Amino acid sequence: MKDSQGNLVLGRTRWRRFAAVVIPATIAVSGLMAGVANGAVPVTFHVSGQTAKISADRLVADGFSQYGSVVQEKNGTPHPVAMSAIKDATLTNLCQSVTTPIPGLGNVTLFIRAGREDGAPVKAKDLLIGMDSLEGDAVFTNINIGADASELTAGGAYHGQAGLFGQEADKADIAGVKQIARLTQAGTFALNGLSLTVSMDSTGCFAG
Repeated sequence: MKDSQGNLVLGRTRWRRFAAVVIPATIAVSGLMAGVANGAVPVTFHVSGQTAKISADRLVADGFSQYGSVVQEKNGTPHPVAMSAIKDATLTNLCQSVTTPIPGLGNVTLFIRAGREDGAPVKAKDLLIGMDSLEGDAVFTNINIGADASELTAGGAYHGQAGLFGQEADKADIAGVKQIARLTQAGTFALNGLSLTVSMDSTGCFAG
C-alpha cells in the first residue's frame, strides 16, 4: 500500500493515541472557515453550538474516511472539525452525554446508552461524525494517508473539499473510544438496549 506521494505504507497501522491522526485533518481547514464566513462554502444545516461526549468500549468501522471540515452555528459562529465517515459501524457499550446549564438548577446531563456487552451491539450505516477530538487505541487496515479529500471513497458517499488533506482505510478498530463531537448523522442507527436518563452529574460519559 502506498500513500499519495508513492511512499510505502504498511497494511495495518497502530496508533496509541488516535488524536494524532485527527490533527492533520483539522489544521488544514483555515481556508474553509473563511469560505464559510463569506458564503463561498455552503452550510447544509446549523449545529447547536453544544458538544456531546461519546464513549464506547470498542468501535469497529468497515470502510473509514476522514477529512477536515467546518460546521456553523445559526448565529454564524464557525467550528473546525474532523469529519469521520464510516460505511458500517459496530459499537460496544456506547454512551452519549450532553450537559446543559439550567438557571436555578445547575448543570443537567442527558445520557443515552446502548449496546451493552451482555446484549447486541449498536449498528450504524453511512455514519458521519464531526468531532473536536478523539482518543483511543486504534488499528487501521490498508490505510492511505494524504489523499485528496474530494476523492475519498472508503467511508461511503461522504468526502471533503478538493485540495484538502484526507485519509481512508478499509477498516478501523478502535478500543477505549473517548470523543467530543458536534454532530452525528447516519443512514440507519440501531440502538440496541437503548436507555435514556437525565442526571445532575455534569461529568458525562467520561471526565475531562
